[in-house]
Amino acid sequence: MENTDRLPLPSQRAQFVRSEEVEKARLGHKPIVALESTVITHGLPWPENLDLALSMERTVRENGAVPATIAILDGQVRVGLSGDELEALSKATGVRKVSVRDFGPVIGKGLSGGTTVAATMFVAEKTGIKVFATGGIGGVHRDAPYDVSADLPQLGRSPVVVVCAGAKSILDIPKTAEYLETQGVPVIGYQTDAFPAFYSVDSGLKVEFRADTALEAAQIAEAHWNLGLRSGVLLVVPPPAATAVPIDRIEEVIKQALAQAVEADIHGSAMTPFLLARVKELSGGDSLRANLALLLNNAAVAAQVAVGMSQKAPMARYL
Repeated sequence: MENTDRLPLPSQRAQFVRSEEVEKARLGHKPIVALESTVITHGLPWPENLDLALSMERTVRENGAVPATIAILDGQVRVGLSGDELEALSKATGVRKVSVRDFGPVIGKGLSGGTTVAATMFVAEKTGIKVFATGGIGGVHRDAPYDVSADLPQLGRSPVVVVCAGAKSILDIPKTAEYLETQGVPVIGYQTDAFPAFYSVDSGLKVEFRADTALEAAQIAEAHWNLGLRSGVLLVVPPPAATAVPIDRIEEVIKQALAQAVEADIHGSAMTPFLLARVKELSGGDSLRANLALLLNNAAVAAQVAVGMSQKAPMARYL
């Protein structure tokens, strides 16, 4: 742990520190894709977390964009990490899970942390990155309508394309979709008319609009923002069919996990990690295989969307 007595004051540190690769891409108007880091710090164990982080960055590059993994290291918000930094973060213990509310305390105390979907959206917007790839967004919890992820209101105020496989299956997806509508967030199906359910291709809900190409998705986002609208755009991508879990099967698993959470008196911020761990075990690892495959698929789609945006003149509001 850092000796905070020796750290410079927060006001003396750069607010956002871009890696050399990301800074060159920014200055050269190259496509950039933001990637979150809680999947590294809290989602997977070593060395699977590092393998995934490197694979996602490689997938973004293979599809023509520059990856910008976002994290907080020793009180600095870092936009883009070196290989050594990714490895150190993947091995670190005691790092914080950082949502938007946590920036001040973590930066002020010179701590390190992995950024959630909401926190990554915030940093992406502040540093001019228009596209962000993740697995699944948070949302409204089942049987707990007041337990709402910070991801949803942040989607309502960060003009970023968030490429995901819908909301996590453990959530109340219909209520999550209603909340997104309230926030003014357009939900666009990528080559689908269905709202995916993270592990599953179809949640049973339909999306009102679809984009059949990455360029079309980029055009929809730019049209939205050109009007002065400030919300994000949610591009929902079905998980790859080869590893997707049928919705009926995953629902049975989730119900078992929820019952175990009630029995163990799990609630609040501990609920999601508990449920995801139990779903992984109860599904015999099928949920993890689906999760890893959809993360790489989303990274590829996000890079293609970012390339589509870079082929057009930058919008005046971002100059």
